[in-house]
Amino acid sequence: MKILVSGATGLIGAELVRVLEKDNEVGRLVRRATGGDLISGTPRGGGVCQKNDVLWDLGTGVLQGRWLDGVDVVVHLAGENIGAGRWTKARQEIIRNSRVVGTAGLVRSLAHLARPPVFLCASAVGYYGHRGDEILTEASSAGSGFLAEVCRSWEESCRPLVDRGGRVVNLRFGPVLSERGGVLAKMKRPFLWGLGGKIGRGHHYMSWVSLSDAVGAILYAMDSKTLSGPVNVTAPHPVTNKEFTQALGKALRRPTVLSVPAFITRMVFGKMADELILSSARALPQKLLKEGYVFKEPFLERFLKKRSALQYCSESL
Repeated sequence: MKILVSGATGLIGAELVRVLEKDNEVGRLVRRATGGDLISGTPRGGGVCQKNDVLWDLGTGVLQGRWLDGVDVVVHLAGENIGAGRWTKARQEIIRNSRVVGTAGLVRSLAHLARPPVFLCASAVGYYGHRGDEILTEASSAGSGFLAEVCRSWEESCRPLVDRGGRVVNLRFGPVLSERGGVLAKMKRPFLWGLGGKIGRGHHYMSWVSLSDAVGAILYAMDSKTLSGPVNVTAPHPVTNKEFTQALGKALRRPTVLSVPAFITRMVFGKMADELILSSARALPQKLLKEGYVFKEPFLERFLKKRSALQYCSESL
């Protein structure tokens, strides 16, 4: 197949491209800001775009590159890092535009192709907002708050391709765990120093997913003929923050007796604390399970006990 990937330098994108290149023709969607500067991953060859690179102008949404002709699948993973700084109004606008405006422009260009490709677009379990211990499936309603609004608009921006009769899958990712980075990389230091602990009361749910299953779900959705619409890309056994803390502490053989009060988290991170750190989403991958996808890493404790995850956390100190 001929497959185009945006966000190809990110945690998920880099691994996805590595796997896809074994048996497919893979191109990268290289973002270009208005004015011509290339961003989000320098093109291969020291700034010179290769034949499989497609330039994407963020200002206009226009795609440039002959390689785009005849593309079968587009996997859209690009978006501003939501945890890279406090959510000022300006920062929120950047986050929203990188997802909603950027995706809308990309979709418009793809919808004009003679044969619109299958479109797999990233989203997040932030769609559901803070829902306590409520069990959430793809049929659950959207929540409230900034992240929920962004995710809702993000998914709606794919509508033109659906209207053209194309197959669109909105991949609602949970926090991705990997021995190569992501959440584990951010948490390793305090845990290895014996400073790891639950946040607040620790009752809020974390709908995690391993990197191998994040990529596996994308590949499965790509090959499926029927899977469409929202799809929760989360492990079938979500855990609370307290359970996650205990499991990671056990894997690293470190105590987890400390805790971070919720008000401290709010003081440090502002609005982001309630919607990203303290928010609870108990999302289940109902569609993937119904379709027959078999998770490689369904249980958190088993995943953390694997040598690769533990080795990364220990050797990266």
